[in-house]
Amino acid sequence: MILKGKTYDKIYKWLLVIPALILIFCIVYLVQFNAQNGDIIYKDVSLTGGTTITVINEDVNIEELKTALSGQFDDLFIRGISDLRTGKQSGFLLETGAEVGEIRKALEDYLGYELTVENSSVEFTGATLSSGFYQQLKWAVILAFVFMALVVFIIFRTFIPSFAVILSAFADIIMTLTVVNLLGVKMSIAGIIAFLMLIGYSVDTDILLTSRVLKRGEGSVNQRIKSAFGTGMTMTLTSIVAISVSLAIIYNLSDTLRQIFSVLLIGLGFDMLNTWITNASILKIYAEKKENKGRKF
Repeated sequence: MILKGKTYDKIYKWLLVIPALILIFCIVYLVQFNAQNGDIIYKDVSLTGGTTITVINEDVNIEELKTALSGQFDDLFIRGISDLRTGKQSGFLLETGAEVGEIRKALEDYLGYELTVENSSVEFTGATLSSGFYQQLKWAVILAFVFMALVVFIIFRTFIPSFAVILSAFADIIMTLTVVNLLGVKMSIAGIIAFLMLIGYSVDTDILLTSRVLKRGEGSVNQRIKSAFGTGMTMTLTSIVAISVSLAIIYNLSDTLRQIFSVLLIGLGFDMLNTWITNASILKIYAEKKENKGRKF
């Protein structure tokens, strides 16, 4: 890796303590979070059911609107909508678990005019439908992770290297989920889909690293890790730069894309930690023990 060989040999086992402590903290946090909130994420109306109203009005002060209506609706979420070309506010989007008639009346009283199809759009999702869809999305993420694990075991056919890849991907998801909750982000359908994408992003560099390290006759274990590090970091940093630029461009334009890019950006940051410390250290221990055992015979 970026450390010199002798230095790395002395500390690589100790480096495992860092991601291990972070993972333990994240698991404990999520267990407590689930006990307090009844789930492991904050959910928006697309997953809980409720009303979404989009209003075309460039003159409304978003903060004043929040202040005026937050006393009547505790779960109110309001964000501005910007024009894609100019970046100026063109309207706002409001979400709440309240019934359409209730929130619509309060909003019309504040704005001073009637909401029509010309100046607004209204969507209502029932709690039962949203809950059912959320359960399906959760199972999709779980099944994707399980199938990924099966493919990894089929590829490498050895327990420890396969376990290291799966552990790193699991840690990426758990750590990202913890940060998202700490930031108070309400996850939407797009956010759940981003975690599906993160599974794929998480294993690509881990598979690259494992494939390189398990190849015999191509230098020492450290040299194989270093070779994989150069390629893998180029892949990850390229993705991070692309996602960061995209996030900066659309940050105030699309809540859906903002949530997807944010989840991926956080996940890729943790992926560097878990690939090049957790996975690399476990693989180094495994590969060196295997090579030393082979020399004895």
